[in-house]
Amino acid sequence: MSEIGSFPTNATALPKRSGSDRTLRFGYGTNGFDNHRLTDSLEILAEQGYDGVAVTLDHDHLDPFHPDVAEHTARLRRDLERLELDAVVETGARYLLDPRHKHHPTLLSEPGRALRLDLLHRAVHIAAQLRAGVVSFWSGTKPDHLDDETAWSLLVEGCSEVLDTAAEYGVKLGFEPEPGMFVQDLDGFEQLAAKLNHPELFGVTLDIGHCRCLEPVDVPACVRRAGPDLVNVQIDDMRRGVHEHLEFGEGDIDFPPVMAALREVGYRGLVSVELPRHSHAAPAVAQRSLRFLRQAATEVTA
Repeated sequence: MSEIGSFPTNATALPKRSGSDRTLRFGYGTNGFDNHRLTDSLEILAEQGYDGVAVTLDHDHLDPFHPDVAEHTARLRRDLERLELDAVVETGARYLLDPRHKHHPTLLSEPGRALRLDLLHRAVHIAAQLRAGVVSFWSGTKPDHLDDETAWSLLVEGCSEVLDTAAEYGVKLGFEPEPGMFVQDLDGFEQLAAKLNHPELFGVTLDIGHCRCLEPVDVPACVRRAGPDLVNVQIDDMRRGVHEHLEFGEGDIDFPPVMAALREVGYRGLVSVELPRHSHAAPAVAQRSLRFLRQAATEVTA
């Protein structure tokens, strides 16, 4: 494992936005601001009233393999503190590890998985320095030649290694079921958590759109099912059976009941907009998104 600096252990969350008493706190994924400098995107999101950001480690924003990554991370932490923004760390960049193959290598790749593990260890280090409480990641797709038993063995082994680092730094891991990947739904997450013996620092990242895309029950029921393990939430609109992240109102999801379910399970983390293909209009999309989410949350209590 490569070291990237001396980071504090037992990280705690950054201070919450002053004066905010909203139960739900909204963030925005920096993968939806790919055409902006990271500092500029933070300024815009803070001005619009967001409570935090989901920082995707990538070439153009915070590159975990840059020689000066510790300095860049310290600068980002200062920006987050100055703007009173919380953060989570995301590891789903498309071409960070392989410029020719999207999302590769994965925890199931042979060879290559050591590079993915290195990224995840680095992500935990970065989260600790940022005082971001969660690192989000997924399994990746299963190679055609790999049988399920071997895939589970590789995945459990990899998660266990990252959990060791997470325990050292006091950072939670949010495992995201992703449509089309080896672990794509809540059934798969629960099976993985059981194989790991339900470690305290291992929770679920729930993408609200994914629930509509492929889970057999409605979205609020998914939130309630995930509730005891919920450490991170991504939010977007989606249609049944189609894995396409849509702006709010363009898909099938009824959002006020989703907000009610998040409150019901007592979720206190960020609810971060996940629109990675909308960077061309990021400021306007972010503004529309926050307006929509606040309205949906208001309708719950009206």
